[in-house]
Amino acid sequence: MRAMQWLGRGDKAGGFPEGSDGFLAGLSSDASKAYETIKLEINYPSGSVLFIEGEASRGVFVLSKGRVKLSLTSPNGKVMILRISKPGEILGLHAVISGVNFQATAETVEPCQIDFVRSDDFLRFLRQHPQVALLAARQLSASYQETCQQLRSLGLSGSAREKVARFLVEWSESGEKRRGGIQTRLTLTHEEIGQLIGTSRETITRILGDFRDRHWIVIRGSVLQLQDKAALEDLLGREELTLLPVRPAPNVDGAEPLQPKLARPYLHPKAYPLGTSEPALRG
Repeated sequence: MRAMQWLGRGDKAGGFPEGSDGFLAGLSSDASKAYETIKLEINYPSGSVLFIEGEASRGVFVLSKGRVKLSLTSPNGKVMILRISKPGEILGLHAVISGVNFQATAETVEPCQIDFVRSDDFLRFLRQHPQVALLAARQLSASYQETCQQLRSLGLSGSAREKVARFLVEWSESGEKRRGGIQTRLTLTHEEIGQLIGTSRETITRILGDFRDRHWIVIRGSVLQLQDKAALEDLLGREELTLLPVRPAPNVDGAEPLQPKLARPYLHPKAYPLGTSEPALRG
């Protein structure tokens, strides 16, 4: 299987969304002009493979619009999604800087606008513009932190319901606020959501159905609407323990230090009756 070649050129004047905190957002005018001469802007449809795990790196992919999933595949074909990249990120950065093969597979989950920069051009760009090198280092640090958060969510979350609630809240961060709640497009299937949070497709379908019946969410086709974001956020803390402040230990020789007390956080008091089922969820 070979990574999909670019399908066509876009407008060279394209850039990051207004207000983006992405890699190129803070470049000086000179660095921005230099970048325009080395980038190739490409429009990819959903389902396009940018690069494949183990493939030799040939350049970086700067995501301007859309989302891309990064995944690993086991020898028996099992897939684990590491994370979903958002506009402003550079994909393949570690491989190009380190001179190693791509460590994951990158595939678009919705139509994307992406700038491709060949390895030699990008490394020369870093050498000529120290500011860009610092931004690249910050990008690598941010990717590391996000991967740690993903591993923490997979390994330390109390239940599948909590993982699904966290996914919905984070996915809808860039959604549009409407009268009925926050609305966005859910471009992942139930199977892909399961690969991202470490559970089965059947479990995802059951939990989303329960959230729907409680009137926390509505899903119609690929449109997701969070009707009660507060209920989902409260669910995130139900199985987590928080530390209360520790009182100073008595000033007595040989006294054992006091251990922090554990207490469960405040739970959302609102109960949601089961309601009429919405149209069938995506499978």
